[in-house]
Amino acid sequence: MSSRYEIRLAGSGGQGLILAGIILAEAAGVYDGKFVCQTQSYGPEARGGASKAEVVISDAEIDYPKAIQPDVLLAMNQKSLDVFLSDLKPGGLLLVDADLVKEAPANRAVALPFTRIARELGRVMAANIVALGALAQLTGAVSLESLTAAVLARVPKGTEDLNRQALAAGVAAAKAGGTVSVPEEPGETPEAL
Repeated sequence: MSSRYEIRLAGSGGQGLILAGIILAEAAGVYDGKFVCQTQSYGPEARGGASKAEVVISDAEIDYPKAIQPDVLLAMNQKSLDVFLSDLKPGGLLLVDADLVKEAPANRAVALPFTRIARELGRVMAANIVALGALAQLTGAVSLESLTAAVLARVPKGTEDLNRQALAAGVAAAKAGGTVSVPEEPGETPEAL
């Protein structure tokens, strides 16, 4: 990782991207000991409006808190891809939800079915955690151990097992290049973490 690594998480309100940004920042800053800044913006709508979280991770002090030219863009819907693709650093990682983004540059995008995986786990709201698992696996921006600790510190009590499964499923999807087997039983976790 270079001394400044910029990540933008974008989608619509209700997809949990603000929480995902907070978790990612805590994984990097609190658990991995890096310098980190996290910013967020969202529309006035509770659900369905635009939502964006940015995380800047560095080995040195950060002089500007916002992403200038992201190294990673996670687009959880088509609109966020259309709006933010031009900001992505040349050669940067474009990560999209394969079911919600239908028009992504094939030669540039890693498309994984985050929402479908979360639905198969029993809770579509866990798509953000699935995406974080894949992002961590593909980028190495944070360690999987730190990300797991940050997720478990932030998710509602009683959902820890589901979120562990979601994180592991995202890691497995990234390793498999888009195919993953989702556990049949609620206690099982895919081999990943």
